[in-house]
Amino acid sequence: MTIGRGAAIFGCAGTELLPGERDFFRDADPFGFILFARNVETPAQVRRLTADLRASVGRDAPVLVDQEGGRVQRLRAPHWREWTPPLDTATAAGSVAGAARLLAIRARLIAAELRAVGIDANCAPVADVAREGTHPFLRNRCYGTDPAAVATIARAVADACLAGGVLPVVKHMPGHGRSGADTHHDLPTVTAGRAELAATDFLPFRALADLPMAMTAHIVYSAFDSRPATQSPEMIRVIRDEIGFAGLLMTDDLNMEALQGTLAERTAASMAAGCDIALHCKGDLGQMIAVAAAAGDMGAATRARAERALACRVTPGPVDIAALEADLAAFTPRVLHG
Repeated sequence: MTIGRGAAIFGCAGTELLPGERDFFRDADPFGFILFARNVETPAQVRRLTADLRASVGRDAPVLVDQEGGRVQRLRAPHWREWTPPLDTATAAGSVAGAARLLAIRARLIAAELRAVGIDANCAPVADVAREGTHPFLRNRCYGTDPAAVATIARAVADACLAGGVLPVVKHMPGHGRSGADTHHDLPTVTAGRAELAATDFLPFRALADLPMAMTAHIVYSAFDSRPATQSPEMIRVIRDEIGFAGLLMTDDLNMEALQGTLAERTAASMAAGCDIALHCKGDLGQMIAVAAAAGDMGAATRARAERALACRVTPGPVDIAALEADLAAFTPRVLHG
């Protein structure tokens, strides 16, 4: 299997690939790409962009997006379905089994929409456990407040993604739900003890440890380390050894202000801690050059994990979209339409 050389995932600036970006991607050869709302106008345009991104590196590189549903979905109406926030949907379903079924149907429909425009990885499921104090930027993106229920629902979402030919990226390891701050702006500190974290926040991730890809949390877990998990060798050890995740581990966006220092310093600290892939989402060419240099090339262990992850990316079988939509609408029309 042909994979990239560079240990990074990058965005691009706009709706078309610029010549300078094309040249940079050809030389840096990143593992993959990620799209945001600034990159999205119409289905035809997104198909051209994803094809151009892959052409820039000469291979079938993964193209990621955040399409959780609710506030965090980059592809929106009128060309794509709008979804209510996951926590609202799960709550309205009335049971864990119902929520798992409902969100799995949603995930399968989302996967079909993504594949149709050349996107083959979704930064979901969100396996963080919601709490009363969870910051609003995250809370309604979660699936519930019970760790076992979250694990069940997240598994259903991940399986639906995989069935639709889309790689799931579980987030945010080892658990973001205790954060009362927005990591786009601040660095939260979680003070819960090791045993409590293992029994709650870490539990869904242990249940999902076989998934191909995951994303870190920019959070300090003071029972383990004073550094954010993305940059903490001890927290990466927890993710690998205690949670048991053996897949490809990417950072959350390195531009988030939870992290300190230059982008090169942030990248280098994350890679030194044990992250496999540096995620840079802004699409700023100068910043990408700095991140690529600091991330370097994938080592043998990372390449092996990357190859295993991409091997999970399959061509989906036929799916009856109308039947899925009818099932979803019959199950709970209010949840579907808000």
